[in-house]
Amino acid sequence: MTTEIAEQFTKLTQSWPRPTAPKPIVVIGAGSIVRDAHLPIYGRLEFPVAGIFDLNADIARERAKEFSLPRVFTNLAEAAAVSEAVFDIAIPPANVAGVLEHLPVGAAVLIQKPMGRDLADARRIAKICRERRLVAKVNFQLRFAPNMLAIRDALARGLFGDILDVEVRINLHTPWNYWAFLKNVPRLEVLMHSIHYIDLIRSILGQPRGVYCRGVRHPEMREYADTRTSIILDYGDTIRCSLTMNHAHRFGGRYAMSQLKIEGTRAAAIAQMGVNLNYPAGESDTLEIAATDSDWSAVPLRGSWFLEAFEGPMSNLQRYAAGEDATLISGVDDALKTMAIVEACYESSAEGGTPIPPVK
Repeated sequence: MTTEIAEQFTKLTQSWPRPTAPKPIVVIGAGSIVRDAHLPIYGRLEFPVAGIFDLNADIARERAKEFSLPRVFTNLAEAAAVSEAVFDIAIPPANVAGVLEHLPVGAAVLIQKPMGRDLADARRIAKICRERRLVAKVNFQLRFAPNMLAIRDALARGLFGDILDVEVRINLHTPWNYWAFLKNVPRLEVLMHSIHYIDLIRSILGQPRGVYCRGVRHPEMREYADTRTSIILDYGDTIRCSLTMNHAHRFGGRYAMSQLKIEGTRAAAIAQMGVNLNYPAGESDTLEIAATDSDWSAVPLRGSWFLEAFEGPMSNLQRYAAGEDATLISGVDDALKTMAIVEACYESSAEGGTPIPPVK
């Protein structure tokens, strides 16, 4: 690798600035993502948490005790009444719209992905946010992982040149039973997992012209819908973009894989999303880069998707609401475009492939 490119890659941005005066956070939902990611990060960054609410009061009390939260709200109205609060909604997608309708007009809101169960849900959520003038964004936190922020910075600096190839490769075992609410839902892999990569790719390349997709079930996972997916995003005749997702690989870690590859005319990068490997314990994220006809070099990272990526969404929301950030990353209108791609994936999968013409 040329010295110039190597030096620039080691100086890339890997974190989001903290808000100067963070407002108190009201957490709505007390599930595993709140326990494993949201509350640990808020504690690390010293963001004040006003309290937590969940329909399962026992779980809410458990989280409050574990993270020394000052209050467990007895109902949604009580939680929504906290003055000058920022709301962190981390609940199943089917329930998001109903919660938004009860939040204060003009409130700042972080909504756990996905933005509803389908595009119709997403449109309803966006409409509610507009009508109630909510400063709302969707928690597509992969955009804020240290290796992804570094890639975004490298792209902004033109280090890759023209992008030619983007590929996501997932080959591992995902314990879907970790999330009880996913059993028997009609949409699973693209809506709940590949959506992260679709959103990330869209943030880099923009909205694709179209999609080709096929999602399939696994015979040993009868309670779950699509668990393995192949996706092609159409970005014209010079960019190849594909996602190959197998969440049912049960043959050890030797050939397990969780990575994003980007190739340009000047440089290429391979980023590992380590959290997917042996979830939830996970492995470290990595980032390797190479210039044209050079060896690969590792870029030192300050952390991983879990947990460091969860710093950025709340920081950006609070900074935007306070006038410190000019742009709200993954605002609901932007997230709606990601949901449109997800919808197209399921439509493509349902339609099936092009029939093979007869040979005679």
